[in-house]
Order: sequence, then structure tokens, then C-alpha cells
Amino acid sequence: MVRFKNRWILVEFIPVSQGTAQLGKVGSGNKLDGKVIWAALKQSVLSNFGDTGWGAVGLSLTVKYFSPTTNICIIRVARDQHNIAWAALTLLTAIEGGRYIPNVIHVSGTIKHAQLAAIAHNREIVARYRAMSKNPALYQDSYDTFLETSALEIEAMHD
Repeated sequence: MVRFKNRWILVEFIPVSQGTAQLGKVGSGNKLDGKVIWAALKQSVLSNFGDTGWGAVGLSLTVKYFSPTTNICIIRVARDQHNIAWAALTLLTAIEGGRYIPNVIHVSGTIKHAQLAAIAHNREIVARYRAMSKNPALYQDSYDTFLETSALEIEAMHD
């Protein structure tokens, strides 16, 4: 029996407005979701690598998770073609008319390591948001429930 080997790409889409990144805005009114990201990634592969590139990547490319609050996404692609998908992500500048900077955070060979990196990155982003809001360290807010629910969603993903 042969198993398919995948790469898991954890990417953050940083919204850009009038030349400046909106790093402090949580859920900045964007309309991103998994299907929109998949379609934009498909278009990026087609425009930069042509039909041959899409033929290599297309069967294995899936968006497994997207968080509209933190704009992080977990993408699965076949191991042999992950460089094409990564390059297409890097060359991606606009999704549905909105400008974004894709920041690849982590690439792993297992879903478990991608999940752990996503949970750690969510905690880092929430800590950054809390630091910008200058709230006390023990302050209870909606981010606590977000961290709990997002960790459960991410851990529930299966290959």
C-alpha cells in the first residue's frame, strides 16, 4: 500500500489598505473564506505556472482551515508540488479585489505539526492584540473563548 505524502502550509493573509498593513485590526471586514482563497490560489498558479503547473498542483490542493479573525489558513498540497503552491502563494497580491500580503508561517510534513504551529500562532496574535489594547494581564475578554474554540477546531481537523 502506498500512502500519499503531503505538505501542510500555514499562511497568514495580512490585509493591506492604502499602502499600510492593518496589523492591529481583528476581523477587518474582509470577505475571505476557504473557497475564495482556493480560487485565488488556483488563479495564481494558472497565471504564473500555466496549465502544467495547475495540472501538477490541482488534484492535491485543498484549504483545510481558515480563521477570519486572525486570517490564518492551513493548506494541504502534495509533497512533490508544494514548491509550486508556495511560490503561487508568495506571488499572490489580491484576493477578491482586496490586497493582501501572504506570510507563510510554517511548512510541515504532518497535520499535527501544522495544528500545533497554528495554535501557537493564534496565541501570539491574540497576545499582540491584547498588548495593543493595553489591558491588564488577567483581563477576561472574547479572545479567551476564541482561543478555546479555534484550538478545538484546529485539533478536530483530520488528514
